[in-house]
Amino acid sequence: MADQGLRGAAESIDKSPPRFPLPPLPYGYGDLEPVISARALEIHHAKHHARYVETMNRVLTETQTVVASVEDAVRIAQRRGQATLFNNAAQTWNHAFFWQSMQRETWQPAGRLAEAIASTFGSVETLGKRFAAEGAGHFGSGWVWLIAQGRELLVLSTHDGITPITNEGVIPLLTCDVWEHAYYLDYQQDRAKWLGTWWDQLANWRFAERQYEAALGQGESWRFPERFTR
Repeated sequence: MADQGLRGAAESIDKSPPRFPLPPLPYGYGDLEPVISARALEIHHAKHHARYVETMNRVLTETQTVVASVEDAVRIAQRRGQATLFNNAAQTWNHAFFWQSMQRETWQPAGRLAEAIASTFGSVETLGKRFAAEGAGHFGSGWVWLIAQGRELLVLSTHDGITPITNEGVIPLLTCDVWEHAYYLDYQQDRAKWLGTWWDQLANWRFAERQYEAALGQGESWRFPERFTR
């Protein structure tokens, strides 16, 4: 009877809505200077991203929505038309992916991703101009993405919290945040300068290469950290 009681308690816990953590950055707040100041990065991560995670967790609890991952939360919310959950789960995911899209060192893409860039855009420089122009020309808040659909590479922007992971067969490779809170402290209204500097000095090509290999069926694409507390 005692064992049955323990199993019942465990099942009850397993069916409760999870609380997902704010993922730590893969670098320190000051490590991306001078492109992003320590103050701007700390506010972005510890205030803006943290609020999206907090709100997502609250809505999951209030609606008793049980999900296995943040990716599931995004897709379930979209399917059910749960706007508040979708907005906050998508922004939780987008920001975590954005942190992975940056690194402290600069290098050029290599391997099959480099070949695909050359084939589609001609050069990394041309792709960078296309990426920056897409983000600078995006009206309002949102994100600019480099994505893969199989071998095909595309640059696109999305409004507000909309994320490409809701589209079957799409693997994001890199993203840059074009909400004003991402760049205004350091660049004021100059979104084009923010995007150009970000591309030249922070784009994480090793991460993008792994994502592209996943798009080609070699390995798995990045997922939001599964560690969570109840």
